[in-house]
Amino acid sequence: MLELKRIYWSRQALREAYSAVVMWLGASVVLALMPKANAAGSRSAATVAEILRGMVDGVLAAVTVPTLFLVVLTVVAAVVRARDLKRRDPVRRFSRQRRREGLARAGGQCEMESGLRRRCPRPAEHGDHFYPWSKGGSTSLQNFVAACSRCNRAKGAQIPSPGQQERLDRRRRTYVTLEDAAAVGERQPLP
Repeated sequence: MLELKRIYWSRQALREAYSAVVMWLGASVVLALMPKANAAGSRSAATVAEILRGMVDGVLAAVTVPTLFLVVLTVVAAVVRARDLKRRDPVRRFSRQRRREGLARAGGQCEMESGLRRRCPRPAEHGDHFYPWSKGGSTSLQNFVAACSRCNRAKGAQIPSPGQQERLDRRRRTYVTLEDAAAVGERQPLP
């Protein structure tokens, strides 16, 4: 549970930082291109080449720091993605036996959330990785979640929030007798 929280919030922070740096970069370009008033208050005769050179120099000076931050964030994202690739379970699909066990554990009903954070009432048609396989989620019964096609499509390859995991754990305890079987989410260790 603690690991999922750390992973979820670190990826959210990376996304937010990336968005902030892109906005910083855009604002820097716009501000650098805005005309500046002369200190003397009079316009001096400048050639088009001098004006363009001044604009380019201003833009380059303004975007240097945000661009460095953007490069660092891109490298961090590439490292995270590479580690996810290393973590991938060699087996992608749930075996028929695991699928049967997972669907039986869920009583044939979707385990995902629908409106008002309640359990989806539709019948389960799919076995989904709660923690996405593409992000290093294991193909185990602990990471299996029964899902209808709508919920499966809506979730996609997103990492569920820690709140979603807690709510699913709580809901499972109402229809699963063994405490170990109610736990949700499992990630592959790094090789």
